[in-house]
Amino acid sequence: MAHLPTRRVGNLTGTLVAVPDGFALHEVTVDGVDRPRLDSVDLEIPATGITVLAGESGSGKSTLLRLLNRLDVPDRGSVTWQGEDLDEVDVLLHRRQVGMVFQAPAVAPGSVLDNLRIGAIDLDEETAGDLLQLVHLDPSYLDREAGELSGGEKQRVCLARTLATGPEVILADEPTSSLDPEATEVIEHLARRLAAPDSPMPVGWVWVSHDPSQIERLADRVVRMRAGRVV
Repeated sequence: MAHLPTRRVGNLTGTLVAVPDGFALHEVTVDGVDRPRLDSVDLEIPATGITVLAGESGSGKSTLLRLLNRLDVPDRGSVTWQGEDLDEVDVLLHRRQVGMVFQAPAVAPGSVLDNLRIGAIDLDEETAGDLLQLVHLDPSYLDREAGELSGGEKQRVCLARTLATGPEVILADEPTSSLDPEATEVIEHLARRLAAPDSPMPVGWVWVSHDPSQIERLADRVVRMRAGRVV
């Protein structure tokens, strides 16, 4: 198994120690009805670039993704983020560092600005407009009703809302599966741009997909899954 890049941090004695930069799963099992949803998974995922979780429906991709944001917890084994066991971290703080975008864009009633402030309650209009520009929406969208936007526009608002917390990584569960090809292309372009080291707000991605052409377009690295195992 390839090892994560590490960062050097000081401990209580002042000694520099190596800390993995990303996620690590050790012997992770999530039980299911007929068979485990995840079965003794060992895996390391860097916090940079785009890692795609690939495999057929039911292979365990979404279950694995949900573990990384503590929407699910393992029945056995451990999941760490930046060297710290997720069982021991503050969930709300973790979800600011590790954001999530889902298949169907879920916007709340109210304006686009109201939606962005769900991610950051004190967000000012200028910063909110900058976030919209980052996801290729004009700042004039701030006053529009979020529920009246197209599917692709809603997904970009959801992405901007996630970016409002300043995440290090975004987890994306087939975020383009309900979008048309044009909107899909826009979201993929945004992901590649945001994952670039010279991005104004660089973030890593863990992206679930079963589309071979999308995987080829997006992935810096691919984790292939089958029947709850990494293959």
